[in-house]
Amino acid sequence: MLDAKYKKINEKLKKTSIGIAGLGGLGSNVAISLARAGIGRLVLVDFDIVEKTNLNRQYYFLDQVGKKKTLSTKENIRRVNPTIDIQTFDEKLIKGQMEKRFTDVDIVIEALDNAVTKTNLIEEILTKLPNKKIISASGVSGYGNSDRIKTSKLGNLFLCHDEEALSSEKDVLTAPKVALIANWQANIALELILGDKL
Repeated sequence: MLDAKYKKINEKLKKTSIGIAGLGGLGSNVAISLARAGIGRLVLVDFDIVEKTNLNRQYYFLDQVGKKKTLSTKENIRRVNPTIDIQTFDEKLIKGQMEKRFTDVDIVIEALDNAVTKTNLIEEILTKLPNKKIISASGVSGYGNSDRIKTSKLGNLFLCHDEEALSSEKDVLTAPKVALIANWQANIALELILGDKL
């Protein structure tokens, strides 16, 4: 019976595409989780390079320091699941055109650092692609208090957040909390794709 359920899950996930905006602590971890789950297609957008200071929370390795995050994430995904169709865009998201790379994905995952860019992306996806679901995150700093993390839904926006967490300028970013919220985002994506009637 479980084999049949796995087969249904795999078939559905292979037909699904997800876009990830930002490949830092959230995005790099979300991408790997979705790759392990068996998502069929990933669209990755980021302009940055891997820095040594990223390694305490982002899914990169020492030998990738100095490489583009898009290339490094693609390499890491290939090591986990070489069958995934991966499209990478090594570019900054530009206000007024932020939805451009995500028009043909089923779900968008917002994983950006900058609060203004984050807000702009969410607004543009919700207004220009009104049928598209977007999963966002906030409150990723600190450690412990995992029971404070929750999901709020507003139309097609799903927000994973810890309302009591300080901003990342006022508190540390640690691998467990960042990865926990990244996996929370990935889990919501699976929930939206698969539903509860398999």
